[in-house]
Order: sequence, then C-alpha cells, then structure tokens
Amino acid sequence: MFSSVAHLARANPFNAPHLQLVHDGLTGPRGSPAGPPGPPRCSRNLAAAAVEEYSCEYGSAKFYALCGFGGVLSCGLTHTAVVPLDLVKCRMQVDPQKYKGIFNGFSITLKEDGVRGLAKGWAPTFIGYSLQGLCKFGFYEVFKVLYSNVLGEENAYLWRTSLYLAASASAEFFADIALAPMEATKVRIQTQPGYANTLRDAAPKMYKEEGLKAFYKGVAPLWMRQIPYTMMKFACFERTVEALYKFVVPKPRSECSKPEQLVVTFVAGYIAGVFCAIVSHPADSVVSVLNKEKGSSASQVLKRLGFRGVWKGLFARIIMIGTLTALQWFIYDSVKVYFRLPRPPPPEMPESLKKKLGLTQ
Repeated sequence: MFSSVAHLARANPFNAPHLQLVHDGLTGPRGSPAGPPGPPRCSRNLAAAAVEEYSCEYGSAKFYALCGFGGVLSCGLTHTAVVPLDLVKCRMQVDPQKYKGIFNGFSITLKEDGVRGLAKGWAPTFIGYSLQGLCKFGFYEVFKVLYSNVLGEENAYLWRTSLYLAASASAEFFADIALAPMEATKVRIQTQPGYANTLRDAAPKMYKEEGLKAFYKGVAPLWMRQIPYTMMKFACFERTVEALYKFVVPKPRSECSKPEQLVVTFVAGYIAGVFCAIVSHPADSVVSVLNKEKGSSASQVLKRLGFRGVWKGLFARIIMIGTLTALQWFIYDSVKVYFRLPRPPPPEMPESLKKKLGLTQ
C-alpha cells in the first residue's frame, strides 16, 4: 500500500521540488527499516516500468521544450483545420445583416468566393496559433511547476484549481502577445472583401496604413477573450479528468491502456471546450469587429454591439471551440505519449496531509 502511495506522491505534478520518497522495501512508512519484502505486486512493477520508460525528467528543459512542441502541433493544426468555420463565424460577427447563420454564411461565401474562399486566412492562422500554442502549453507547464513549488506540496493540492487558473492565465498573457499580429492579419483578410487575399499582401498593407498599431491594437481585447478562455480550458480540463477517473472510468488510470487514457483526454477536452466558448465569446466578437475597422476602440465596439450583438455566432463557436479543444488536448497528450514524457496521474492527497486530517494511521 505504502509503496503505491509513495509512487503516486512522487509522480504528483504538485510535488515539492526536492521531496525524496524512499520506497519499494527500502524504508517503511515512518522512516524505519522495512521488514522482509512481500511478494512482488503487478501494480508496483507496472509503475516502475512506467517510470523507467520516460525520456526525460518532469520539469526538465527537455520536458518543457517538447511540451511547447506539442502545443505548436495541437494549436497550429487544429485552428488551421477549422479555418472555413472560423471565417463564417467572423463574418457573422462583423456583418450579421448579410450572414444570418452558419449555413447561410457558408452558402454566401461559396457563391461569392468559391471553395478557395473558405480557406482565406489559413497562413496567418497556422503561424499565429502555432506560436500561441508554443507559449500556451509550454509556459503552462513552467508556471504550474513554479507556482506549486512556491505553495508547497500540501497547499498545491488543496488549492489546485486556483493553481491551474493562475498558471494558465500567466501562460496565456505571453501567448496572446505572440498571437496578436497574425490574428489581426487573419481577421482583416477574412472580413474585408477585396482588402487582401494572402498574408504577404495583407501584412505590408496594414503596416503601411497604421504601423505596428495595426497588429497590436487588438491585444487588450485578445487578453479579454483568451485569458478567461484558457483559464477555463486548463482548469476545467484538469478537474474533469480527475472527476472522470474518480466517478466514470471503472478502473484507476494506472490500469488503463494508453488509448483508453487518450479517450478520457478527448472527452474531458470537449467538455472544457464548451465552457471555454461561452465565457470568451463576447470578447471574441469585439476582437473580430475591432480588427476589421480602423480607429475604433474596444469600448466603442462593445457599446455599439450591445448585449445581443456580442453573442452573435455563439453556436458556431461552441461547435468550433468544443471540437478544437478536444482535439488539442488529444494531440498534446499524444505527443507526450509518443516522446515518452512524464504524464503524472490526477493529483492525490499527500500523505502528510492525510495524517494531519486523521485519514491515515
């Protein structure tokens, strides 16, 4: 029993930075020499094998670099794949009189621009969201370890939801600075017919007209949209995974195969994505209109849109963001599996806290 607890505590992502746990018959639960070792247990052997197969240590530079690469793939590929839906969503937000719904928007776009028109903005989308994914996922892992070390093992467990929220908000702050120029270019291409059809045409034209301001004037509303979105994306995902293994999955994660674990990841990602879309949609509407128009401020756009206006295109965004978030978590976790990165199980209460609460002898 104690060897299993020791393994879980050591693998815990909220573990103190230098906490050493001696187990597997070397030391007893209270630091005294252990008795004769019992018969080998399958779960212990499986846990040991899992530790040995890791390609790097949790929290190492290689770990953060590969997590960032996983973010590049998860965000860059998925956002590029849904460019047609994103294009129609943006046009519904900036011109609701013309684009009255998803299917109507697709119909008008196909009639006016043809099939190729649905791919407008794919290049800035791929570049921008790849950079965003690099910072979002890479820095999230960095800040999660940093903040958990500051809090200590017990507080990191007790305040884990707040830790997820703080780490994801910190990561997204930098991710949006990386995303802003390409997001502004993408929206200009998608929502201003005749302005430009490609990144290499749009970016120089925007710089000539407005300077650097053209690329960063939307960063504040982007923070308004993306930081709540990312906080919900990570915190809801982490707690949903924890709940699924506790209440839905009929066996512990350590006994699940890699494909089974990835299914749980996908389901938790989709649930998180629905909530993400709802909390961030008003700011998304403001960003779309702001990047289309010259000389407008976020407050002016928000006032003009009104309460009903900021919720235009919500259904399309729920479909897009739900699918996106699920696929992003699936790809990100798959990258971790492929590169044999440490994937700690859902956090469990530290032994020291159990003793304080009288939950163990």
